[in-house]
Amino acid sequence: MKILNYGSLNVDHVYSVDHIVKEGETILSDDLNIFCGGKGLNQSIALAKAGVPVYHAGMIGEDGDLLLDACREYGVNTKYLKKLPVSGGHTVIQVDKKGQNSIILFGGTNQMQTKEYMDYVLSDFNAGDYLLLQNEINLLDYIIDKAYEKGMRIILNPSPFDDKLKKCDFSKIYLFLLNEVEGEQFTGQSEPEKMLKALREKLPDAKFVLTLGRAGATYADANREIHQEIFPTKAVDTTAAGDTFTGFFIAGLLEEYDISEALRIASKAASIAVSREGAVASIPTIQEVMKAVK
Repeated sequence: MKILNYGSLNVDHVYSVDHIVKEGETILSDDLNIFCGGKGLNQSIALAKAGVPVYHAGMIGEDGDLLLDACREYGVNTKYLKKLPVSGGHTVIQVDKKGQNSIILFGGTNQMQTKEYMDYVLSDFNAGDYLLLQNEINLLDYIIDKAYEKGMRIILNPSPFDDKLKKCDFSKIYLFLLNEVEGEQFTGQSEPEKMLKALREKLPDAKFVLTLGRAGATYADANREIHQEIFPTKAVDTTAAGDTFTGFFIAGLLEEYDISEALRIASKAASIAVSREGAVASIPTIQEVMKAVK
């Protein structure tokens, strides 16, 4: 059994600010840091740091050597990364003094996937293998269809939640990982219990993990719900919290942990990530997490 993450890779420009800039306002930044990021890359590195061998597929630009180096440093297999002679994906991120963030995303090479390249990558994977996806690449609907035909188990983090998702056949998704904002966009419901009820009614064969910020996280499928409270910590930067949670939760599934234990480990990993600056740099190792949990 193998896990493939076909997803985005970005160079993150992170500006420290007093508060998130308002419409028409100009403010000074106290600091600038450049990090590797992108939901796809963050989740692959979280998987790798959680002890799971993971292949990452996608496109990088001329400025992508930093991203390649990060993958190799943390043990992410780069066989399916392709470099294009254009600008890669990048973000402009504001982080305020409370640790909250605001993000502008430029897709770049992340929006230049081709059907031919997706077919090439998927040809090396088989029924029972896992495919992790986010909504920061193009042709998401195509890769879902093709992976489902092969019998792969598809895990989707539908972020950002936009009109591209309307093309996707959600009945082919094995597991959804989404936050409360995406849950409301998905269902039209603002209360977590109503969100989960609507999700289960709409897709009764799927499994869901709904992350709820300070209210913790809840797993739900057709037969059960399991809730996990947060591990309180002082937030410095929440940029990669959700991606860290995703990587460690999936790692728990692959290690065949009970759902409650997978939630607990993922929540602890996310709490460590928010206490540090950056995206990739903030993700803890499985050794750190297990020591902290104990």
